[in-house]
Amino acid sequence: MRSVYAFLLTSVDGYHADADGSTEWFTVDEEFEEYSRSQGDHIDTIVMGRVTFELMASYWPTPEAYEADPVVAGFMNDLPKVVASRTMTEHPWGPTTFVADGLADHVRELKTAPGKDIAVFGSSSLVAELLPTGVIDELRVIVDPVALGSGTPVLAGLAGPLPLRRTDVRSFANGHVLLTYAPTLP
Repeated sequence: MRSVYAFLLTSVDGYHADADGSTEWFTVDEEFEEYSRSQGDHIDTIVMGRVTFELMASYWPTPEAYEADPVVAGFMNDLPKVVASRTMTEHPWGPTTFVADGLADHVRELKTAPGKDIAVFGSSSLVAELLPTGVIDELRVIVDPVALGSGTPVLAGLAGPLPLRRTDVRSFANGHVLLTYAPTLP
């Protein structure tokens, strides 16, 4: 069975976006880029919410994206995407499947098919919705050493406490810390 992991960014004070909704505060360096590129070796499907999808669709298909990071642009553009959306049904950035309702069931079905892992990139509120369903096997949270003071909390909307078991910690030279957890659902 395939595994599903969610990869989220957060500030040290727990925000995935600043007060303006931006993630421009997140620092990127070569070590982070290497980590990002390596994710493409292990996945063959990307899941995201509509807002994240629109943000990524505005960047990854561009010549600037291919120039800045051809490896990530390659897998972001080529891999199938599953997007949770009640308003979108098609988009030229493909291959893309839009799911209005029942995303957890859709992803659960994908897990049973042969293939590599499935990644949920960004989409913090979607991750908060999916975590309690048991469809996400691993939560990867990279903490940037910046305090924002306000913004959108990571995992905003999570319904109740959800116990997690830490499975790994990785420190990056620029101060990032990647925390990896497995949900411990009853």
